[in-house]
Amino acid sequence: MICTGEEMIHKLRVYLKLLRPFTLLAPLIVSSCVIVASLMNSKTTDFSFVSLLWTIISASFCFASLNGASNVLNQVADRKEDALSKPYRPIPRGIITPNEAYRVSFFLYAFALLLSLTVHILFSLFVFIIAFFSITYSLKPRMKKYLFFNQLWVALPRGFFGFIGSWSVFGNPFEPLPLAMGCIAALFLFGGTATKDILDADADRTVGTKTLVNVFGQKTAAFFSLFFMVGAFGLILPLVYFKIIQATFLPLAFLGILSVVIGWLMMQDHKNKKCENTSAWTVMYATYFIFALGFAVIAISFSA
Repeated sequence: MICTGEEMIHKLRVYLKLLRPFTLLAPLIVSSCVIVASLMNSKTTDFSFVSLLWTIISASFCFASLNGASNVLNQVADRKEDALSKPYRPIPRGIITPNEAYRVSFFLYAFALLLSLTVHILFSLFVFIIAFFSITYSLKPRMKKYLFFNQLWVALPRGFFGFIGSWSVFGNPFEPLPLAMGCIAALFLFGGTATKDILDADADRTVGTKTLVNVFGQKTAAFFSLFFMVGAFGLILPLVYFKIIQATFLPLAFLGILSVVIGWLMMQDHKNKKCENTSAWTVMYATYFIFALGFAVIAISFSA
């Protein structure tokens, strides 16, 4: 069967919706910021401008592809839940079949892994680890079903391994700075990832998935999330005190204020229609952007 131009464009738009474009901004922005910071910190002069640009773009698109693959795979695995809470998505509507979605997800995972090889082997290893977490989150053993593990399975790949993996492009990921910042990112996301479960609470409960929100209630979940999000940025204070990171990173601790806003929004149950989730989730993502951008600006400014 030959598709016309209009049908092809329609299909591409549907695939784009399946990828959830807004969520791809996080890996693109965060990874690009950390990669550029690692470049400036390493003071490398072995690459031409074109080579540097290609490496940064390739590595960033690896993370975006992984996130896209994870989004698609999660929608296939969650099609029963989505039929209840998000029936407007392509798979519940029948616009895309589960098999089609599986193929798209496989293609994106393969693309990310192959593209990572053009950077270097250690970076590929981090990409593989992140892919492992995202696949086992949705498929067997389906860690998404288990309380606390579902948050950990998001926080580790998107926070800790995402951060040190980005730093590994030009720098040593096992230095104190990237390890410390990776821990902060993971702690923040461990608390912040609960924001995405608010709208899915009833659907998750129906299929046996246990989350903070549907086990303890929205208010308790908000306080739990608040503890980890504020604690993540509060961790900067002892890290500076014990000279694990420089005092120049202290301003990032003020992001704890935005964490309080996220906690408050979690209790309001307000939906952001443009982003297909709650306002708390949107602000959580924005806070993570600011953290990555702030880190990069400080790291680059004081790298000399």
